[in-house]
Amino acid sequence: MNAEELLQKLERSGITLKDMLDTAMELYVGDESEKVRRRLKRVMLRHLNDINVQALLLSAILLEENFRVEGDPVNLVADELIGINIAEYIGGKMALFNFFYYDTRKPGILAELPPFLDDAIGGFIAGCMTRLFGGGCDDQD
Repeated sequence: MNAEELLQKLERSGITLKDMLDTAMELYVGDESEKVRRRLKRVMLRHLNDINVQALLLSAILLEENFRVEGDPVNLVADELIGINIAEYIGGKMALFNFFYYDTRKPGILAELPPFLDDAIGGFIAGCMTRLFGGGCDDQD
């Protein structure tokens, strides 16, 4: 699977790359937002090609399709675990702070998604933002 195929699966769940970029940028505070957005898009596309990120995002999609829950019950933690693992895999321990920030604020599309997908996408965004700003990102403009 490549990033394009995964994006098609996400789009069938109502999530586009633009949605993810818009959501990430909603909590961004700083200058040069268009430059940051371009760099973030490259980081996201690179990580959407990673087999481990693909597996975790696909697991969230499959859970939404096959495991029905009402709302977002407080005793459901599997959704948080998926988001945490995606964030930490991409951005390291520092990404956990970003994950919880996105998870509590629920900007953009995160507020509209069901429990597994909101945490998976939130974790993906948090990991990519941390990777972009926290070092280790070789993507320069």
